[in-house]
Amino acid sequence: MSHSPAAAAPDTRSAGAATLNTGSPPPHKRHRLAWIIIGTIAVILGFIGYRSHMSAKGTGGRGGRNAFGGFAMNGPLPVVTRTARKADINVILNGLGTVTPLATVTVRPQISGQLVQVNFSEGQLVKQGDLLAVIDTRPYQAALEQAEGQLLQAQAQLKEAQIDLERYVTLSAQDSISKQQVDAQRALVQQYEGLAKTDQAAVDSAQVNLAFCHITAPCSGRVGLRLVDQGNYVTPGDATGLVLLTQLTPITVIFSLAEDYIPAVQKQIASAASIKVDAYNRTDSAKLASGSLTTIDNTVDTTTGQFKLRATFANDDGALFPNQFVTVHMLLDVDHGVTVIPTSAIERGQQGTFVYVVGADNKVSAKTVELGDTEGERVAVNSGLSVGDKVVVDGADRLKDGMEVVSQDTTPKKGTHGAGGSGWQGGQGGAGWQNSQGGGKTPAKTGGSN
Repeated sequence: MSHSPAAAAPDTRSAGAATLNTGSPPPHKRHRLAWIIIGTIAVILGFIGYRSHMSAKGTGGRGGRNAFGGFAMNGPLPVVTRTARKADINVILNGLGTVTPLATVTVRPQISGQLVQVNFSEGQLVKQGDLLAVIDTRPYQAALEQAEGQLLQAQAQLKEAQIDLERYVTLSAQDSISKQQVDAQRALVQQYEGLAKTDQAAVDSAQVNLAFCHITAPCSGRVGLRLVDQGNYVTPGDATGLVLLTQLTPITVIFSLAEDYIPAVQKQIASAASIKVDAYNRTDSAKLASGSLTTIDNTVDTTTGQFKLRATFANDDGALFPNQFVTVHMLLDVDHGVTVIPTSAIERGQQGTFVYVVGADNKVSAKTVELGDTEGERVAVNSGLSVGDKVVVDGADRLKDGMEVVSQDTTPKKGTHGAGGSGWQGGQGGAGWQNSQGGGKTPAKTGGSN
């Protein structure tokens, strides 16, 4: 049997179309697969929500921790607290100062001559009266001998005139010579007395010049770099001098404070109380020396609104160097038995300065406080807070009045010892507190400057 080509063509296209459609599932199968995927995701999300709910229920809501160790969104917030205590606060005024020697002397020659000896080394510590240099003494020794010779001659003439005057007085009493001759001899004696005094002054002047040939230290201190070498001809008019000498012990620091502190400083000075002053380095990170306030200036600088003060330091170890820039801490007074909290607990808002206090029901309340003096990381509270109140020092940025919290009190026990004696040391959530020598408390250093 034979087939025509026209009849065979439609069968070939149908087979090809059937072959192409076998590569993708029918539409109803694709819809079923999508529903299966959506259902699986829903089951997983529901399981996760169930586990979270059961974990929160098992913890009873305390702390708000879920099965993964985090805090639930609607649970109590964790905060760090400190307990307000009674303590002493040092009223310390800080200023910037410059180390200023009590004496700075440019050693200059008092006479002219050749410098024949230099008896000091650069940077040497010398005492008052030590020999520093010697100028050639020969011309001044010769001048002294010449003046002494003239003095002897004048003294001899004076003595002869005095003898003649005694003789003339005796003769005048016997009417052997006239009174005029006696008066003339008496005038001659006075003339020789004047000449003898003039020659004596010349001798004294020559002795002074000879002494000036030996240049001594006018005060105790440290000599600087040598400005003139041995062999040079020096004169009193030299601009540079021989060497610069600065007194190091004792030494002073001149510093400035705002004029608002004048009444308080004057009150302490009038009470004859010694005002302690500590000098720190320029970065305020290391203490250099301790001294006391000596005096205050008599005027206020109108350009800066500040007044100057001078403090004296023994400086036996040489820690303070002339013209050194220092930071000054002056202990003006001590506030005894005030309520003290860390400065990290202080918050500021539209209602003013306030702190968050954790109550017995673990709920926080915002209390407005009036602050007093501040010392480092501690501040005195004049009103608004009682001793024993727990204030939030960490985590306050997420708090609102009336929120429930879980607090961790990091207040050290009174028996904890730190540097310098018993005190409050730092714990989690704030800088430490510790006692310092001198009565009050100062902030414990937690790195950097204090």
